[in-house]
Amino acid sequence: MIERLLPDAVIAVEAFHDVPGEKVFPGEEDLIASAVEVRRREFVTARRCAREALVRLGHPPVAIRPGPKREPLWPAGVVGSLTHCQGYRAAVVARSSEVVSAGVDAEPHGPLPDGVEESIALPEERAMLARLAAAHPGTHWDRLLFSAKESVYKAWYPMAKCWLGFEDARLDVSPDGTFTAHILISGGPSTFAGRHLVDRNLVVTAVTVLP
Repeated sequence: MIERLLPDAVIAVEAFHDVPGEKVFPGEEDLIASAVEVRRREFVTARRCAREALVRLGHPPVAIRPGPKREPLWPAGVVGSLTHCQGYRAAVVARSSEVVSAGVDAEPHGPLPDGVEESIALPEERAMLARLAAAHPGTHWDRLLFSAKESVYKAWYPMAKCWLGFEDARLDVSPDGTFTAHILISGGPSTFAGRHLVDRNLVVTAVTVLP
């Protein structure tokens, strides 16, 4: 599913179910030593997807440790992104010679909890969400905006190495399956282009930065 949002240079592996009793990969045990079972399953499955993608890219399976902002640390010469939500886990990777950065996110296709839209959307974005909801009521545009901003952050951080808040990016979302993020702070690219889809009761978004 997620591969529909990505260029050919990006390898994607996704899973809609966990493997009961699957063990944690060596070198990652401490990362979820105290995690609840749901968190453990999503962690193990998402990183299994990542290792399968790395193998397809020609890299051996390795432990994927987190960086200072909990971003996944990839082998040299690799960029990528992870996402997981209820009923879905995915990883994407690419050679850094072909893709500068990538960010993906998946969310359940449902409305955001009360009060969340106000905290993640700028006034212009809230007006846009109202217009989209009126014209295309079958999509939870508030959830899609949240997911798109998550994808933007995941693509931004490896390039800029600094925090990007929800208020630091203004998004223009189109019902044609695309969006553009206008970054309102300095330190990295000023715009990002992304794609989105709704399928299998999931909202999935992706940002790919090419050389």
